Amino acid sequence: MVIPDRAKAEHYLRHVSYYRLRAYWLPFEQAAAVNGDHRFKAGTSIEDAIALYVFDRQLRLLVMDAVERIEVSLRGGWAYHLAVKYGPHGYLDPNIYDRPHHYAKALASLLDEIERSKDTFIIHYNQKYDDPEQPPVWMAAEVMSLGQLSKWLGNLKFRADRQAIARPYGLDEKVLVSLAHHLTYVRNICAHHGRLWNKQFTVTMTIPNAPGALKLAMNPEATRRLYNTLATIGYLIGIVAPGSEWRKHLMSLVASCPLADLAAMGFPAKWQTLPAWQVSKTQSDSPLG
Repeated sequence: MVIPDRAKAEHYLRHVSYYRLRAYWLPFEQAAAVNGDHRFKAGTSIEDAIALYVFDRQLRLLVMDAVERIEVSLRGGWAYHLAVKYGPHGYLDPNIYDRPHHYAKALASLLDEIERSKDTFIIHYNQKYDDPEQPPVWMAAEVMSLGQLSKWLGNLKFRADRQAIARPYGLDEKVLVSLAHHLTYVRNICAHHGRLWNKQFTVTMTIPNAPGALKLAMNPEATRRLYNTLATIGYLIGIVAPGSEWRKHLMSLVASCPLADLAAMGFPAKWQTLPAWQVSKTQSDSPLG
């Protein structure tokens, strides 16, 4: 491995660590002739691994930004539907959930979150009200993690409820439920600074059959890779933050790092020409970014 700037290399090895950085030079290694040996392809520089590391970090930040917006939207959609149909505290009715054991675990987890919460609105509710003891659904939604929310959403007994929550996104409820679980998994990778760009996922999402532009954008040959996630996030951002240039930022980031193997990320050939990635030239950033 070529090390053109020793001071820079020492800085990254000290502040990123050898073990973490090593994951980013694995693509530049040749197959070992002897088990346990490591040999780099000719001309490999530590700068290549650093470039991939920086790209992956920027990618995680971009994905986290989008998942945050989608999570907030899902919270609001879940709370709004249940409040309108079942009342402010109807979300606590075990009869609207499919699996009692899952409901009991989700409720226990939620009660723990409420107990630990220092949010002003929770403190105010506890001081002013004791019947019902638990806060209304729109408050409960605010203290839920995305993982908790995905379990409450997925356990709703009636398909009509799940479909009503999914409808504003133009997705089937099965797709939305699987996506909520999947985005929880992806968010946790990002939050714990894990490698994302060429990750092979263990928690996948259901490939949507609609809308047409999103269906065409999917790569069914790479369901465990990142590309389908990015395409779906881009579609949802167009709904929850229509003025955002998130897709444009993603495309620029991908173009900025030729070392990032698009095939390892699951990108299909000529993906930029697909309708889902056609970004209007007149589109500009909204205050939401």
